[in-house]
Amino acid sequence: MLKKLPIGIQTFREIIEEGYVYIDKTGHARALAQSGKYYFLSRPRRFGKSLFLDTLKELFEGSEALFRGLHVHPHWDWSRRHPVIRLDFSGGVLTSHEALDLRISRLLDENAERLGLTCDWSRNDIPGCFGDLIRAAKAETGERVVILVDEYDKPILDNIGDLQRAAQMREGLKNLYSAMKGQDAHIRLVFMTGVTKFSKVSLFSGLNQLNDLTLDARFATVCGYTQQDLETAFAEHLAGVDWARLKQWYNGYGFLGEPVYNPFDILLFIDKGREYRNFWFETGNPSFLIELLPRRATFLPDLEGIEASEEILDSFDIERIDPITLLFQTGYLTIDSTRWRRSRLLYRLRLPNQEVRMALADRLIDGYLGTLPGGRDALQDSLYDCLSEGDVAGLAAAIQRLFAGVAWRNFIHADLPETEGYYASVLYAFFASLNAEVIPEDTGNHGQVDLTVKLAGYIYVIEIKLARGAGSTAPASAGEPDAGDTDNPALAQIRTRGYSAKYRALPSKALIELGLVLDRQARNLVQADWVRVA
Repeated sequence: MLKKLPIGIQTFREIIEEGYVYIDKTGHARALAQSGKYYFLSRPRRFGKSLFLDTLKELFEGSEALFRGLHVHPHWDWSRRHPVIRLDFSGGVLTSHEALDLRISRLLDENAERLGLTCDWSRNDIPGCFGDLIRAAKAETGERVVILVDEYDKPILDNIGDLQRAAQMREGLKNLYSAMKGQDAHIRLVFMTGVTKFSKVSLFSGLNQLNDLTLDARFATVCGYTQQDLETAFAEHLAGVDWARLKQWYNGYGFLGEPVYNPFDILLFIDKGREYRNFWFETGNPSFLIELLPRRATFLPDLEGIEASEEILDSFDIERIDPITLLFQTGYLTIDSTRWRRSRLLYRLRLPNQEVRMALADRLIDGYLGTLPGGRDALQDSLYDCLSEGDVAGLAAAIQRLFAGVAWRNFIHADLPETEGYYASVLYAFFASLNAEVIPEDTGNHGQVDLTVKLAGYIYVIEIKLARGAGSTAPASAGEPDAGDTDNPALAQIRTRGYSAKYRALPSKALIELGLVLDRQARNLVQADWVRVA
């Protein structure tokens, strides 16, 4: 009989006692318990952070029966039971400093009650009660306290679009976390998890000793499923699966070690009859990111291979949000490789997999069009049909309809339509949403072309130019000129510099050089010409 799938279950005891599939992470728990004291781990949502914290809770509370047969069992001193304080901010949305303080007070009271203690609020504020609770738990049991904080940053992220309110949440949390300063003698271990990493100065004042495991290769698989996990623990559930396709869709999250799958994706993929869908992406609302990327004029094709320094990925403050930092920390970008340059470690980033690439593109399209998801379907269908059939005239017409539908009022105070990068970003989002292979800034011997798009055996080499014309809304030309004879500057550049040369020997239904000229005033395509090379 197949073991049950732990969909949405974050309680270690329930998973073990009820016979759900469990991927043994207790080796990681043992390693961090033996080597340090103060830890921080950032992982995207739905990656198993809460389950790992609950595993730590049961481990330090000495629940031996739950760990029999697991890695840690023969290596742990089960005679010692530590009091555990767990603060969980994952539930609900808090929208005021008062609501946050009320939630913290309730969490402290719940922990005190579970430990058989009380907090005297008549003479205490939040940090005072927290400090008293730590000392009282140590005095009551004779063992130092374990403190586990789940989704430590959620109250801030829930308000990230409102700078003033986010700052209030940050100060309220800082007030709580500062209570751990000075309690070192009474603390056995602190483990904090979240999606993002705020700077120590802004949020962890007094906790500079936090050991960040986010990009520690030894703990790269502390959350998530490895390929081996799927082939062993889920072997029966995934019998006969197309492994290559499964990897393409859901694998690829890298934290300087072995890549992992998002557990939520795999569990729902199995549960829903092995349908390839956007399970993880649909559970979150990246609306703030969708608004931030165009506002910061982020060049979307760069997301396929951007390089960032350790400083950019390490942390951020709400007053200075770098879109790349937020994209990485929330899981929309992941680490592909590293290299040293000028004595600095640089990280090459990429989109993790097909699910993220397509779903993120869809949301960005909705942001550009200013419509509900149904508003993009007809455009996507038209682009897909033209690309997959080699209908270049139809493709040019579809691109013109695409830009005609962009909600320019969204960017009335921005300079986005004044750059070629903006138009390349919109086209990139649409092509990526079709599950086409999109190569941005495709490099050849004599430079790089803006986009190469591959779909259904067709290869399109596309260059974009921005004109300062009179604002015509109809293409000045749309057709296939005689080879080498064109007044289209984009197509001329493709031909002169031989951008398509490296694809000429590859098998394809057709290799098409396509020059697109867009107009700043018309904010649309005004000229499209192409050549079928092969």
